[in-house]
Amino acid sequence: MFAPYELYIGWRYTRARRGNAFISFISLISMLGVAVGVMALIVVLSVMNGFENELRERILGVTSHATVERYGEPLADWQGVREVALAQPQVLGAAPYIEGEAMLRRGGALTGALLRGVDPALESTVSQVAEQMVAGRLQALASGEYGIVLGRALADVLGVGMGDPVDVLIPQANVTPAGIIPRLRRFTVVGLFEVGMYEYDRGQAFIHLGDAARLYRLDGAVGGLRLRFDDIFAAPARAREVAAALASRFGAGLYVSDWTLRHANFFRAIRTEKTVMFVILALIIAVAAFNIVSTLVMVVTDKRADIAILRTLGAPPASIMTIFVIQGSLIGLIGTALGTAAGVALALNVETLVPAIERLAGYQFLPSDVYYISELPSDLQGRDVVRIAGLALVLAFVSTLYPAWRAARTEPAEALRHE
Repeated sequence: MFAPYELYIGWRYTRARRGNAFISFISLISMLGVAVGVMALIVVLSVMNGFENELRERILGVTSHATVERYGEPLADWQGVREVALAQPQVLGAAPYIEGEAMLRRGGALTGALLRGVDPALESTVSQVAEQMVAGRLQALASGEYGIVLGRALADVLGVGMGDPVDVLIPQANVTPAGIIPRLRRFTVVGLFEVGMYEYDRGQAFIHLGDAARLYRLDGAVGGLRLRFDDIFAAPARAREVAAALASRFGAGLYVSDWTLRHANFFRAIRTEKTVMFVILALIIAVAAFNIVSTLVMVVTDKRADIAILRTLGAPPASIMTIFVIQGSLIGLIGTALGTAAGVALALNVETLVPAIERLAGYQFLPSDVYYISELPSDLQGRDVVRIAGLALVLAFVSTLYPAWRAARTEPAEALRHE
């Protein structure tokens, strides 16, 4: 009742009336276009955030936040390096490792794998492999017993299970009277793990650190140390602090690399894809904004007589412009509100809806042997919702300026000439 008349008239023009049903229909379509664009953008960005977080957790669950290595040679004094690293308050765990490529053979099945020697007692402080065991235990690895833990997909390729023997060949040779032959050792499967990322489930195997040292003939040295920090997002800064502490104790020669360097291209590609998807889907909102322009142009044409009467009664051009800015902004505001509500609801329930759709369709959208992740995760972030809603409101407001400016320039006498 006490609202400015511009707001009242703008809201009245937005509502459906019998005299301008077609214009009201176009307004509804514009509103739905904004809603669909906002909803799609929120859902897609939430799913991509979920993918990024899931990949990061799974990768770091098998690898580590950072590694300490010595340039061009094994790390012989790893115990002292570990003590210095653990002395830093930001380091939660440190474990030695030996890593190399190997061929695994079982009968006629032969496949490559990344072989990693670990200390089972320390490995749980830097990775989550012990928590992802589906058969056996990581602690079953014992020095001198030559046990091996395989990824579940890798075990399926070899056709082996618990207690089965597996021949491990490494790209180093033994010189014997019979000639040069590859170095080979038979291991026994003592565990199977599944982290849910096919790359690791298919290509990773663990053995005890002592067995790896004998196999690669490192004589007590290791390939490096794996570190776990208190904050994975602060890994670059934490790595620099650890590197400085190690340099002050051991001098030059040690190199500390964090996960953002070792997987930089991978996560950079994800961020680039998110940016591109944001731009592409934002075009949906832009198209809906163009619909608002066409809607307001038709409204201005249809309401020329009303505009002339208002001008005759003393309404200034700024008031006329405000009326149509309000009308277009209301279309954008309602569409944005509907799209935000629908997008948030879908993003929060994607992990429930997609499996239900897969069961109904009888088809898996993300096969585990093709994609890194076989489930569709979602991570709704408030800053994305605010950014998307703000973009939609800005586009809706900008789209009202030209039609409103044209309405404000309407000459009363010219508009009423044929009335």
